[in-house]
Amino acid sequence: MSSPSPPAPVATMPAPLRALVRRLPGLPGSVALALALNAALRPRIPSEVLTTLCGRRIRLLVQDIDVRFDVTVHDSLFRPCTGNGAADLTIGAKAIDFIRLARREIDADTLFFNRRLHMEGDTELGLLLKNTLDTVELPSFWQALPPPAQWPSLVRHTLPPLSCADHRHEHS
Repeated sequence: MSSPSPPAPVATMPAPLRALVRRLPGLPGSVALALALNAALRPRIPSEVLTTLCGRRIRLLVQDIDVRFDVTVHDSLFRPCTGNGAADLTIGAKAIDFIRLARREIDADTLFFNRRLHMEGDTELGLLLKNTLDTVELPSFWQALPPPAQWPSLVRHTLPPLSCADHRHEHS
């Protein structure tokens, strides 16, 4: 009888790169996340979900590099958040697990029950996000991008970043 194979190793970011990334400000990453969410995900999210997310600060915490990205929804668009305000929902995982989630190589439940995905704050909001993402059919990121002629408009509407405390629980 053969013994079960050991679990596959989990990739981690090399220490020198991790040290460099930790020194970077979070806002550029939050801007990039908001742009990506607006391009690939927002058109596929029901308007009532966007309304529920409006003014709520959602934080992605990349635990292995100790970097966070904060976004909110304002005027039906994902917007980056500035400042160090408290998040309504924090979702934490290692970088490789976020990448695998985005590529749909693994599901959130598997990561959660294996203690590799953590959620703090408004669990009802977390379940709404998870259930919405589970039902949304996502094309590849490149297929989801709008035509290049629309990029300036997307950037203009995503910026400037919001001080999320100023817009908490506004509904658009």
